[in-house]
Amino acid sequence: MALLKSDATKGICIMTLGAGVLSMNDAATKYLAESYPMGQVLGLRQLAALLMIIVYVWWSDSWRDLRINNRSGHAWRAAIHVASAVVIIWALTLLPIATVTAIVFSSPIVVLVFSMRFVGEHVSWQHWVAVIFGFGGVLVIIRPGSVNFEWALLVAVAAAFVSGFRDLMTRRLSRTDTSISMLFWASILLIIVSFLTLPLGWKPLTLASSFWFIVNGLLNAGAHFLMIEALRLGDAALVSPFRYTAILWATLTGFLVWHEFPDTPTMIGAAMLIVSGVMIIRRQ
Repeated sequence: MALLKSDATKGICIMTLGAGVLSMNDAATKYLAESYPMGQVLGLRQLAALLMIIVYVWWSDSWRDLRINNRSGHAWRAAIHVASAVVIIWALTLLPIATVTAIVFSSPIVVLVFSMRFVGEHVSWQHWVAVIFGFGGVLVIIRPGSVNFEWALLVAVAAAFVSGFRDLMTRRLSRTDTSISMLFWASILLIIVSFLTLPLGWKPLTLASSFWFIVNGLLNAGAHFLMIEALRLGDAALVSPFRYTAILWATLTGFLVWHEFPDTPTMIGAAMLIVSGVMIIRRQ
């Protein structure tokens, strides 16, 4: 019993750390996207992440885990992963990092709404209450029709939808394929698509930017690894809510680096999304 409690505590700590690393990854991406084209940021960041994945597979001698069992599922998930990465980076170039993080974290609502159709899961009335509450949080943040409404907020909403569909495909594909194979092959496609933008004009790298591209890739791969490890150690209903600490990390990062601080409606909406997400996770 003590061992289980210890593992759960480790899972919570690792999930909180993973959320922080994810926020730092978004910050590094936002910083690089201010000076380099989106395709270049995506390609070089993911190339560094792919190298880390390969090192991990080589170190753990788990080459068999890269095998593809569901080709069509991999293709769809990888394509949606590419779209998700593009829209999230686009949103980060337009909005404060805390606002983007809060809105993108509404993706569990998308997962729940469409899980009946794509995964065949039952959705209870308590889940629908959580969905409505979370949707209200999104409306509080984007404030449609008010003088504070920005069209860029719709980009972040689109990122939440695409991320939700990616998570749905991940859940469906996890029945036949490993997490590392999904990460590996999605990275391959993202790198290929990104390098197709070379003729559009990539910029020469400086020593400093090369360093940040490598850091960005390591943070990207590290965040995914930490979150997967956290879910392995602890029950998902207990560990997953701590992923929402990413909103706090993002708020702190945005304040320290860009002197951004979310306004009151954004903070209220983010709190509603956290409550909604925790309700969904706990009920599942």
